[in-house]
Amino acid sequence: MHNLHGKTALVTGASRGIGRAIALRLAHDGARVAVHYGGNEQAAKETVAAIEAAGGQAFCLQAELGTPGDAERLWAAFDTCADGLDILVNNAGILNDEPGIEHVTRQQFERIFAVNATAPFFITQLALPRLRDGGRIVNISTMLTRGSAMPRSISYAMSKGALDVLTSTLAKQLGPRAITVNTVAPGVIDTDMHQGRLVGDALAWLSSLSPLGRVGTPEDVAGAVAFLASDDSRWVTGHWLDASGGTLL
Repeated sequence: MHNLHGKTALVTGASRGIGRAIALRLAHDGARVAVHYGGNEQAAKETVAAIEAAGGQAFCLQAELGTPGDAERLWAAFDTCADGLDILVNNAGILNDEPGIEHVTRQQFERIFAVNATAPFFITQLALPRLRDGGRIVNISTMLTRGSAMPRSISYAMSKGALDVLTSTLAKQLGPRAITVNTVAPGVIDTDMHQGRLVGDALAWLSSLSPLGRVGTPEDVAGAVAFLASDDSRWVTGHWLDASGGTLL
């Protein structure tokens, strides 16, 4: 358990899946957590309730990402509840259902970049005046940007590749403020994003890709994020952390 007492964290897309697990873990470690959601208010309230039931502190923020003014709306809501930030986790993302490049429409392509790349870019831009020196930025990417090409997820991987560049560039820029910027790159994680896919032979095959013999859980990713959000990671920045259970080996 890392000591995050007195810290304020914002996790985008924290109403469910990986984001919820990250929010729960950071709250468990002592942070007050802003739980961002796009449209599922009930799920976000359930995340906050779970944090509070465990003795933690949290509050909800609503902003539909991928729309004009999304970052401004998010931070306006944040500012009514907190006076500064210590940890930003850019987790929110969407996945296209695409059989390959020839089937991707311009609308699909622009939408996935709007949510997965443009939104976190401007959320981070507006976070910087609020982010205290010694703070942490953690971007949630994917193993598909390095060493695991998957034609069926081309636009998703491209959008997450933009986050990888954001990590390395900001790590160099923000170093003088002792702010670290890192990426966590999950493999296949059992969330509702993959609902209906992780069954039968598909589940067995995906589990076999990891030397650990299973697909990941949201808590697996949350543990990696918790390390990078803590003071224990103070000498780690610009890093791409493979959280695929060894799938890339």
